[in-house]
Amino acid sequence: MNVSFIPSGDLKCKYNVLGHFYTLQLLAAKPQKCRSVVEIMATTTENNPVADAVFVMMNPGSSRPVEKTNQLISSNQVAEMTVELVPTVPDRTQYQVMRVMHYKHWRYVRVINLSDLRDPQCGSFAQRYVQLEQESGTWVHSLFSAERSVQLKRNLSRKPGAPIILAWGVSEGLNPLIERATNALAEEQGVMGLAKPGQDNKYFHPLPPLQRQKEQWVAQMLELLNA
Repeated sequence: MNVSFIPSGDLKCKYNVLGHFYTLQLLAAKPQKCRSVVEIMATTTENNPVADAVFVMMNPGSSRPVEKTNQLISSNQVAEMTVELVPTVPDRTQYQVMRVMHYKHWRYVRVINLSDLRDPQCGSFAQRYVQLEQESGTWVHSLFSAERSVQLKRNLSRKPGAPIILAWGVSEGLNPLIERATNALAEEQGVMGLAKPGQDNKYFHPLPPLQRQKEQWVAQMLELLNA
């Protein structure tokens, strides 16, 4: 397959991005800005589509709502919170997903994360979630927490045979989150990702630092999906 790197400007015209943003209030911690899900849809998508794939990544990066949202959710409300999708400014990671969508002719992809905590820096995020869990005594910031199992099941809904693509990165600081997620996904079919050789449950993130690596990730992901 001939894979050219599609500019983000071209992708903006082809796909819409919607996300659910909220603020999580935990005991003994300051309010945390969060995002529970992002949905990427072709602009020509019909009503009530079913996902062609579900991506599982590390945590929300720099994407943000087009307009400010103010849904404040306490820790005991997270499992029952209303998901209100709003127009979202995509980040570079989501453009990588769009490139895969283009070549696979997918019209609808859902993106969830190991944690809902919004933080564009991997290093600071790893420290932040550990500290937050220690202070609050809970990990409801993660869709993979036991309290949110119904939400998780709903977000994993997809077409028959559609894949769940693991792309949460290879940081050792994510190990507790990764273990929880792999346990929760153990019974799911079609789970795959670009695995790091010699490492258990480490899957390359869509946005490596170098341009040639970004191009390589898209090409290798398409090879994996077409195998």
